[in-house]
Amino acid sequence: MRGQPRILINTPEIELWPGGLLRARSNFDARALARARHVLRRKRDGQYLAVDLPEGLLALVPHLRREPGLDAALDAIDAPPAHLRAGIEHVRELPLDRLEERLHSLGLDGEYGERTGLELVAEPDWLAFAGWDRYRRPLWLHVQAARAWSHLREAALRDEVVLEAISGYRSHDYQLGIFERKLGRGLSVEEILTVNAAPGYSEHHSGLALDIGAPDEPPAEESFEATPAFAWLRDNAEGFGFVMSYPRDNPHGIVYEPWHWRYEASPTP
Repeated sequence: MRGQPRILINTPEIELWPGGLLRARSNFDARALARARHVLRRKRDGQYLAVDLPEGLLALVPHLRREPGLDAALDAIDAPPAHLRAGIEHVRELPLDRLEERLHSLGLDGEYGERTGLELVAEPDWLAFAGWDRYRRPLWLHVQAARAWSHLREAALRDEVVLEAISGYRSHDYQLGIFERKLGRGLSVEEILTVNAAPGYSEHHSGLALDIGAPDEPPAEESFEATPAFAWLRDNAEGFGFVMSYPRDNPHGIVYEPWHWRYEASPTP
């Protein structure tokens, strides 16, 4: 990956992280991650599956060859996204058929989308490293949103306003994993939907949305509206292509989220 921007290569079930960004969870992981070109990470629960080393693939879990999606992930290592091959920034969407099948198993067909006015959101096949979030986790965004976020944050700093990223891209599988774990604890789908968006319907899946906060301000709280950071965003974000997705009384029935902003267009010259 040297000489190339750091990117996350995305496949339906496994993410390919560039070496040097993931925290080791054991001494064995630390030795392997220190030399990794890529780390194969299961999307559903974040499990490290294997590392791509100069001498070949090193498994970090038993029975790696049985791992769903492994072949697609290995193909992605051998054939990186088109922008690396051709010097372009073309982003493709991953297919939605697998997600729709799993939503059906939860009893969530088109009814949820019709009720909320939300559409299924596809994941991109790669995401750009956009720095670090408040918690020193890598922030992944669609390449255009990553660039716009950098410009937005720098402009705010010139006005002595600090903007912090709280979260960016989140996968379908991550959200599905939340539902599966809560169902395992005896909660119903309807109970889970009161606090978690249905898998596949979050703008975060696209990499175009991020939650923004301010220092010493609790994350994802309506109190963010009273901060200088929000006032600056309200007056300036649109010029960088960002809009607030869920204002008060939005038609989707989603609670007011002054912290949630989506990149949707290039700014007007």
